[in-house]
Amino acid sequence: MNSIRLLILGALLIAAAFQAACVNQARSELVVATSNDECVVLLHGLNRSWRAMRPMAEALQDAGFATVNIDYPSQSGTIEEIAPVAVNLGLEECRQAGAKTIHFVTHSLGGILLRYQNKTDPIPDLGRVVMLGPPNQGSEIIDRTRDWPGFEMFGGDVGAQLGTNPEGMAVKLGPVDFELGVIAGTGTINPFASAMLPNPDDGKVSVASTRVDGMDDFLVVGNSHHYITRSEIVLRNTRAFLRDGAFIEADKQEVIE
Repeated sequence: MNSIRLLILGALLIAAAFQAACVNQARSELVVATSNDECVVLLHGLNRSWRAMRPMAEALQDAGFATVNIDYPSQSGTIEEIAPVAVNLGLEECRQAGAKTIHFVTHSLGGILLRYQNKTDPIPDLGRVVMLGPPNQGSEIIDRTRDWPGFEMFGGDVGAQLGTNPEGMAVKLGPVDFELGVIAGTGTINPFASAMLPNPDDGKVSVASTRVDGMDDFLVVGNSHHYITRSEIVLRNTRAFLRDGAFIEADKQEVIE
């Protein structure tokens, strides 16, 4: 058991090292379209950067959307501190570009930031939202590792808020009140982390934990948490939901490329 813990901790510390090299304050990457009436804000997850969302941003640009890809320091504080900075920067950029409707595509923690900010300060021009691998009911990995030595290096204050207990931020937020499509994964590149999660899972979040009351559509794909942001099946279903409010895969079960 100790050896497994060390392997998992090692992988998480590597992720933290990447985070240490990331941006120290929020910044944005705006790409305008022929018509900027509809703009999409992209929010990456914990210990990631806007690079993770660039394939999605490019796919949405090809579909005619203006995009604002947000780079924010995901360990710079609590959800209450990070959410208004990251979300409002995206909203400001889209509005300045002339957007009348602002959609969001989020990965992991990014979805919780949007849920928190919209509940705290409702977004009047919010359009449709697609969440990729969101811990909408918290993450069981946080429950298991919160007390491990070194947790703060890869989880920070925000990670400690993502447990599945009733005091976890995701659980406290309740149902969503906007058009939402959720895409969950079942692949993994970390079998040790997956061993701490209920099956099926994507290596970071269980499929069951991605669901939230009020969502409009749900799709399970065979991608890992890390790579779900760049999968072609995910790209085309995200485009479809933002356009029409529904995913295009017929069975809405597990789709593997």
